[in-house]
Amino acid sequence: MNMSVHEPVLLHEVVTGLVSSDSVIGTDARLFWYLDGTLGGASHARAIAKAFGAKLNIIGFDQDPQAIERAQKTLTKATSGKVILENENFRNLDKVLDKHGVEKVDMILLDLGISSDELETSGRGFTFQKDEPLFMTLGDPTKHPFTARDIINGWEEEDIANVIFAYGEERFARRIAKAIVRYREKKSIETSFELAEIVKSAVPFAARGQSGKRKTNPATKTFQALRIAVNDELNALKEGLVKGFARLAPGGKMAVISFHSLEDRIVKEYFRSLNKKSDGEKSEANILTKKPIVPTDQEVAENPRSRSAKLRIIQKI
Repeated sequence: MNMSVHEPVLLHEVVTGLVSSDSVIGTDARLFWYLDGTLGGASHARAIAKAFGAKLNIIGFDQDPQAIERAQKTLTKATSGKVILENENFRNLDKVLDKHGVEKVDMILLDLGISSDELETSGRGFTFQKDEPLFMTLGDPTKHPFTARDIINGWEEEDIANVIFAYGEERFARRIAKAIVRYREKKSIETSFELAEIVKSAVPFAARGQSGKRKTNPATKTFQALRIAVNDELNALKEGLVKGFARLAPGGKMAVISFHSLEDRIVKEYFRSLNKKSDGEKSEANILTKKPIVPTDQEVAENPRSRSAKLRIIQKI
């Protein structure tokens, strides 16, 4: 079993935002429930358990079975409470909570995006820095209706362009889709290196970063878009937010770390809808972060992948 290489993002801010002094004091009376929708390396869960003096029930989700295996040993040592870990998407958190007889939870964290473990060790083509098969599935590729390879080799040019533009916000989406279709007429596109080179060739030279104008790799947005489409990530987020808030105990807190504007927009709008006061209706939640919390310059320097992270937190009334 591989060790986790994932560096937690906004760790101190998450713990500070979710754990209040009154909830820690309250652990003498009962064990609180913490739900981690995206376990990854389990660093956030471990830190929150530590803040509770190891008196905490933890229920965690991850689509990567290896992440579940790694977290099991770590979290069992971190808390004297229950540890329930499921190889599952957090969009199904209601079914898992029902299965284990957990009615309400006190804290929820959704750390969106993809962990360093998935990028470095999954072998499923998430990164253009390694030559891997183009699956881009969070979990077993055979359990998905389609993979990234299916999209780029089988979908119509217009549909590919729409995915890259809508989920990657890539301004050269049509040029990239055209290049993909032209290339696959000669041979199928099988690996991440292959796809990255096709994308690079389609992006105008001036926008590739050689002159310092474009800081990220030209393939970044295309890879992001394909991963989101394959894993239905935005719909999963919408479901997870609604179901998570429904199972949050009064006074409980939900924190979400997003990594691109599409995710952050969904979170911001949902949180605002819970806080909105209409005629004769009371707000369901207080927004604890009027503006999203972002990493410090020091954290970005130590972990460049944190640079686009935004943390938003609400508390159920």
